Amino acid sequence: MITFFAALALLILGYMFYSKFIEKVFGVDDTTPTPAYAQADNIDYVPMSWWKGNLIQLLNIAGLGPIYGAVAGALYGPVAFIWIVVGCIFAGGVHDYFSGMMSMRHGGAQFPTLVGRYLGKNAKVFINGLSLVLMLLVAAAFTAGPAQLIAQITPISFIAALALIFAYFVLATILPINRIIGRIYPLLGGILLFMALAVAVALIFSGKPMPNLTFSNLHPGELPIWPLLMVTVSCGAISGFHSTQSPIIARTMKKETDGRKIFYGAMVIEGVIALVWAAAGMTFFNGTEGLGAALAAGGPSGVVNDISISLLGTLGGILAIFGVIILPITTGDTALRSSRMILADLLSKFTKTDGTLRILLITIPLAIPTFYMATIDYTFLWRYVGWTNQVVATFMLWTATMYLLKNYKMHWISGVPAMFMTGVVSMYIFYAPEGLNMEYHIAAMIGSVITLAVALWYVGQILKYRTAKQMDSEYEAVN
Repeated sequence: MITFFAALALLILGYMFYSKFIEKVFGVDDTTPTPAYAQADNIDYVPMSWWKGNLIQLLNIAGLGPIYGAVAGALYGPVAFIWIVVGCIFAGGVHDYFSGMMSMRHGGAQFPTLVGRYLGKNAKVFINGLSLVLMLLVAAAFTAGPAQLIAQITPISFIAALALIFAYFVLATILPINRIIGRIYPLLGGILLFMALAVAVALIFSGKPMPNLTFSNLHPGELPIWPLLMVTVSCGAISGFHSTQSPIIARTMKKETDGRKIFYGAMVIEGVIALVWAAAGMTFFNGTEGLGAALAAGGPSGVVNDISISLLGTLGGILAIFGVIILPITTGDTALRSSRMILADLLSKFTKTDGTLRILLITIPLAIPTFYMATIDYTFLWRYVGWTNQVVATFMLWTATMYLLKNYKMHWISGVPAMFMTGVVSMYIFYAPEGLNMEYHIAAMIGSVITLAVALWYVGQILKYRTAKQMDSEYEAVN
């Protein structure tokens, strides 16, 4: 278990030290009123304590993502531990921190607004559409699974279960954030943590050998790590969906120093959850072959159910049912809430968005297509969530990089992971079956060309702002 405990220690150390470095580069100031006070409206802008913000953020960004994604990522072997740790500390944590803090600094602005401000109008138009598609896909995908399970264990039909879930979605979307989300979600976030902790403890004392990272068992040879692993394990390492959720909590922060605990902290906790479930997937089924057979037989839900019941007995069964039903629903409703906020920004020039009636009129047109997509096969939907999700993450990292460049700060802390993720998404869409399904080496060549072009643009931006900084310094010296 050396690899597992080493990875866990590195995640904790990453939060203790690297997150403080990121906070220092950003530059926090607790004397500036946050949007929760400056723009208080008792709907979205409502002050909340940092620990509530952390648990709500965790539940919003997690759901079943770090469980299902990590279990699927365990098929790649112990190399998944490396991606979870490195991705979480240097990419996901940075991504989540800047998406939340930049939103807070810009009055609780939505992610597409930030993209437009720092990457231009064309990028904003593209990301507006992509973000809405991503959130509707997530809401639909995270609704179908719970509705199917409800239909299996109760007399309620699948469509009736969908209707009940969407009725709750609309209610949670239009009510003030402190009515349902602020009161119940911290408790549910705590249960998510307890679930992961219980599985980890049971796994340690189960007597099953947990695989260590070695050159011989790094990963199964038939599965190329690049770029599939980085898309398969997203929520536990880096996920663009998080940048659409961060503004929800950015609008509730009491002070800027809470940001590190809320945004970076929630990402590290999600990394720990993903680490636990990746280890469980590799260990419980005696390697990647056994895990692959279990996934083929029962899917992610079946694997989670088998692990939970076998390791934790009756408690595990309750937690498994809770996880498969409640956790994805709590991600789906905030996805719909975020899409409502983005659409409200888009329509702000044409209509006012204050008042429950206007919010409801914006929410319903979003809920209808989401309800329809929830009736489509879950696995089909999830294929397209993965790539779309990581494209959004890449845009957020480039947005943070331009923010740092324009403010003459250490842009590489987001620029390096942005280049890495550019390479991932550029190749993936050409290679993956849900993409263009090209041969590996052809997809790699095309992805490399696109990544090189973006790298040259990045170098050009660095030189541009370096010159601007020198001119500003010379001007200040003269005056």
